[in-house]
Formats: sequence, C-alpha cells, structure tokens
Amino acid sequence: MLGLNKKDTGLMLIVVLLTMAAPFILNPFPESSALAQFNAGYPDLMQRFVIFGIFAIGFNLLFGLTGYLSFGHAAFLGVGSYAAMWMFKLFGMNVIPALALSVVMSGLFAVVIGYVSLRRSGIYFSILTLAFAMMSYALAYSVLATDMDGPDKQGLLQKGLTGGETGLQLTLDDPRILGTGVTEAGNIPVPNLFGLEMRSAAQMEVGDWVFTFSAGYYFAAVVMLIAFYLSIRIFRSPYGLMLRAVKSNQQRMSYTGLNTKPYMLGVFVISGMYAGLAGGLMAAMDPLAGPERMFWTASGEVVIMTILGGAGTLIGPILGAGLLKYMENILSKINKGVLEVWYGWAPDWMADVLIAVTNMFVGKQWHITTGVIFMLVIIFLPGGLVELGRRVGRLFSRKPKQDTATETKPAE
Repeated sequence: MLGLNKKDTGLMLIVVLLTMAAPFILNPFPESSALAQFNAGYPDLMQRFVIFGIFAIGFNLLFGLTGYLSFGHAAFLGVGSYAAMWMFKLFGMNVIPALALSVVMSGLFAVVIGYVSLRRSGIYFSILTLAFAMMSYALAYSVLATDMDGPDKQGLLQKGLTGGETGLQLTLDDPRILGTGVTEAGNIPVPNLFGLEMRSAAQMEVGDWVFTFSAGYYFAAVVMLIAFYLSIRIFRSPYGLMLRAVKSNQQRMSYTGLNTKPYMLGVFVISGMYAGLAGGLMAAMDPLAGPERMFWTASGEVVIMTILGGAGTLIGPILGAGLLKYMENILSKINKGVLEVWYGWAPDWMADVLIAVTNMFVGKQWHITTGVIFMLVIIFLPGGLVELGRRVGRLFSRKPKQDTATETKPAE
C-alpha cells in the first residue's frame, strides 16, 4: 500500500490508529479518580507529542541512518518558528503558507550549516553543530532583536526580527495583507486552516470520562503521519541504503571512489526541514517564537527522545518523544499536596518518609527520573523502547528448541 511492504504498512496503520484514537488512549482514568493526574489527553500535550515526534523523526534520519550526532538541531526548530510567525504577521493566519515558509527557510539554513559542519566527522561535527546553534541563539536573543526603526518609532521592526528575550509575538498593528488584521471583536486573529481555527475543540462526556477532540491536534497529527510515511520511504530507498553504508564504514566507501558528502548534505538538509516543520507547527498551535527554542538544551532533548525510543528504528523516535514529553508535563505537576493525598492512608511517620522519597523524583525534580530512565536504557536497552518491545515479543513467541540429535545441518 502506497509503495510500502506488508510489514511497513502494518506499522503505518498502527501509528495511524494510535494518533487518531489518542484522546481515548491518553485518558484511561475518569475525572473523579485520583489517578486522573496521569491522564494526558488534553490538546496542548497531545500536540506536543506529535510535534516533537516530527522533530525526532527528522533527527533520526540523520543520527539513526548515518551515525552523525548533531547537537545543534534546535537551531532549525527556532528558524521554523520565526519563519511561521513572520508569515502570520505579514500575510495572514492560514497555517499552510506558514508551514511552507518554515520548511523552506530551515532547509536553506541547513544547507549553510551542513556545508560547513560536514567537513568534519565524529565529535568535531557535533561540536560544530553545537557552535552554530549557540550562535543562532545569540543572534535571536540580542543581535537580531536590536531596534531597527529607532527607539522612538513604533514600526513593525521595533523589536527587531526576533523580538529578543520576550520573543516574536502577534500584535494588532501587524499588516497581514492577505488576511484579517483584527477580528470583529477587536482581537488578534488566531491561526487557522482555511477558516478552521487551530484552537477550536469539541468535548464528549462518557460517564466520568471527558474526551477532547482538538482541530489543532488532528491537523498536527496528519502532518506527523505524512512525515512518518516519508521517513519510511527514505529508510527503504536506495538513498537510505547508501546512508546506512556511510554509518557502517564511510572510510571504505571513500576508498572505492564514492563521494559521500552530497548524500550527507542531503540528509542533513532533510533532517533540518523536519525540524523547521516542527517549529512551524509549534508557532501555529501557540503563536509565539522565542530564542529559547534554539538553546542547546532543546537540541539535547531530541537526542534523548531518539535514543529512548530507539535510534535507527522507524517508530522509536515517536515513542521516545511521547515518553519524554509525558514525563515533563505529568510528573512535573505532582507536588507535595498531591503526594499528601496519595499517602493519606499511611500513618504520619510513614507518609512523611514516602512523601520525602517520592518528592525527589517528581515535581521540579522530574529531571532526575528522566536521567535514571535514560541511564537504564543506555545500559540495559541500547535499542530503546523498540528493543524492549522486541524482547517482550520474543519472550511470548519463543519456539520450543529442536532436538539436536535429529536436527539437520547444511553441508559446509
């Protein structure tokens, strides 16, 4: 189906089912339950799942196929966000042109960075990409945020191209020459898809369960499915095979007279365009672009996502992105008050001990939990969540051993 083999078609259908049914799957507990704290089926978080899934899919094309580790991929995420915001400010609030500009601008930016960075490999490549990302962050934070119309003029570029520390935001003074500048109520218009607002949502109540269906989430989910399908085609193509050969032994390929640089630059640009698409979607769901999206920690996040899920696998980056964003948004909300309710059944002395121990891994300390999980994955599951699934599958499908006395061996 659609040029995919049977196995990849099945995987694609699984991802489609999971994304379309996410409002049900991510809300397993009724609202009245104490476990409702772990529900993740609200629009903002579901959008983050799929947007960072796109980011991780693109990063996996570079790191998973070639082994080249980029520490500066957040630069393309930020470029995509800023490009989408300028499209909203100048032309209109339709998300399609904004995403198109995000992909194009991030791709052009990736050509420049990739051309320079790919002159080196290994740790030197990683350091070069990190340096470019930090320079991009500095440009967005201060240099490109300099007043361009002068301190006394209220022009469109009053806060520069990036808005500095506060970020680039929509205002009532934006021209939006191809769309409505101000709504009938006098407010700033919101991003939309040919009139369908990204923030519009419908709710369905079934007993104590509340399921929310957001237009923004389903739009982002469809974009992620297209991005996932394209990544499968790249993985299975002769081009993908060539990238695997680069990862296996690039030096041997060079000895044969094959120039690997065009292949590497191509996948670097494709990976950057994926990141730009994710950045554009972030701006479409929440019209704001700030320099923090270019900071080195954002680049580190996508590395963790990919390794947690399984670098070099198809579905692994999506799983890793979902796990990391779930922990960030769910575990960080568990505070001391929530823990006191959880351990209300225990005697005071026991409750104090349990609260003190648990509080070390939740709330503001949720990074400790992430670090422990990441460490365990690196040590015991180098293939990430995908390898865990394969091990569980082999455990339940283990075939009985054949009798070695009657086993037929091929002639040597």
